[in-house]
Amino acid sequence: MKTTITPLFLLCCSLGYAQNKNAFGDTHSPFTKQDSLFGSNSQYRNFWKVNKYDIEAEPQFEKKSVKGSNRISFKITRDISDPTFQIDIQQPMKVFNIMSDFEIVSQKREDNFLFIQAKGDFKKGDEYFINLNFEGYPKIARHAPWDGGWIFTSDKSGNPWITTATENIGTSVWLPTKDYWGDEPDQGMTFTLISPQKLMGISNGRLISHKIENNKNISIWEVKNPINNYSITPYIGDYIHFTDSFKGEKGILSLDYYVIKENLAKAKKQFSQVQSMLKAFEHWFGPYPFYEDGYKIVESPHLGMEHQSAIAYGNQYENGYLGQDISHTGIGLKFDFILIHESGHEWFANNITAQDTADMWIHESFTTYAETLYVEYLWGKENANQYIIGQRLNIKNDSPIIPAYGLRAYGSEDMYSKGANMLHTIRQVINDDEKFRQLLRGLNKKFYHKTVTGNEIQEYINQQSGIDFSSVFKQYLCTTQIPKLEYKQQDKKISFRWANTVENFKLPLHIKDSKIIINPSHQWTTIKLKDKSPIEWDPNYYVEYIKVE
Repeated sequence: MKTTITPLFLLCCSLGYAQNKNAFGDTHSPFTKQDSLFGSNSQYRNFWKVNKYDIEAEPQFEKKSVKGSNRISFKITRDISDPTFQIDIQQPMKVFNIMSDFEIVSQKREDNFLFIQAKGDFKKGDEYFINLNFEGYPKIARHAPWDGGWIFTSDKSGNPWITTATENIGTSVWLPTKDYWGDEPDQGMTFTLISPQKLMGISNGRLISHKIENNKNISIWEVKNPINNYSITPYIGDYIHFTDSFKGEKGILSLDYYVIKENLAKAKKQFSQVQSMLKAFEHWFGPYPFYEDGYKIVESPHLGMEHQSAIAYGNQYENGYLGQDISHTGIGLKFDFILIHESGHEWFANNITAQDTADMWIHESFTTYAETLYVEYLWGKENANQYIIGQRLNIKNDSPIIPAYGLRAYGSEDMYSKGANMLHTIRQVINDDEKFRQLLRGLNKKFYHKTVTGNEIQEYINQQSGIDFSSVFKQYLCTTQIPKLEYKQQDKKISFRWANTVENFKLPLHIKDSKIIINPSHQWTTIKLKDKSPIEWDPNYYVEYIKVE
């Protein structure tokens, strides 16, 4: 999900903020049973792990409908008798012809969920499947990718143009699935996409089969790696395909581009930025995480989304964010924002995926900071610092970044610019750029193709840096307060203390252009200086400096 331009711990956050926006777009409190079923690893989900999805789908442009099937292969993770399986499928989509290789006693539909009651003893390690046929009229996105759903539109030549954007609303808006961020199919998926003969059908991963049958294109795409549910998407349109390759850390990476035919020349020029982007991100984060599935950009009728190995692109072949500079500095016009940002998600969101939407800051804070690191790689650290500091104008501090857990809730959009500035602040404290780079590469290696909690990411940063940033994460992720350093300077002495912070807030500060490091507390502390020169504070910390008399 993309932000718009505008001029810890689990316990502390979940108790501190009760009203959040849920996946269905409603802002309400308290949450409902539906929210809990959708957002938690419930008793109907926590005993089975998805191995693979085998999906078939045929969208109908005129009817704005879709039909198909999903075979869910899975493994039992603990011994259980007569279990009930929860399959997520949102109204008004219908499911029928359910088949499995175990005995089904009953099935019951409750709103956006299907509960399948099984019979028998299921042992840890046993493998089974459920095959579900589906059809219906899925929710149509009115403002994709923010609200989510299906997009049935036309290109400038009047050809049908179809895709989905389901990060917020969930892939179960059309597909019967286990729509839980904490469970990705370990063996990937196949997607058989049926489209009109004159149009091209595209999905994640690599094209492994194509045929024309009954005046229809039947394309089969395969993903070998684990994939998050909301990345699974079809694209159908009057596309043209061109290719390139990238010599990266793991060898030759295939680059595939699918764009609306009339945009071919513009796409070839704009997508030349991909080479420098991949060089920069492999430098900072390690190898591209999906060499087996390739890197692909597909033009979309909406702004963009980080669909794994099939990135949606709709930035109109302009630099910046639809021609605007999200950093308000001019630096953001040096590159295509959507191209860089969505590609950064291949490392943070697709390689490392949050188990709970409440920890979506893992996706957006790191990826927003990836823009800064890209700028630094190409244009130097001074430009990078200006870029990230300029993004502070986007911060609202309207609500905490981390909302309630287990409810498919989403926190403040500050997870983008504020979260990135939090990481920039942490980098200043570490004060070792190579160590910071190895920390980022280490994250992508340790949590390679894994789902994680926010606490795991925080603990890894603490351990690898040797610095306890617990109060820093709590401050920036769980509150709307900007730390304030109050100070006063007299002759060769300076006194300082923290205000507007959480209890026991610890954030060492480097005084600009000096070797002095201060460790403020909530009590006044006084230190001696070499001379009477006025103190200059380092703007790279996301801190307010308040001079008091």
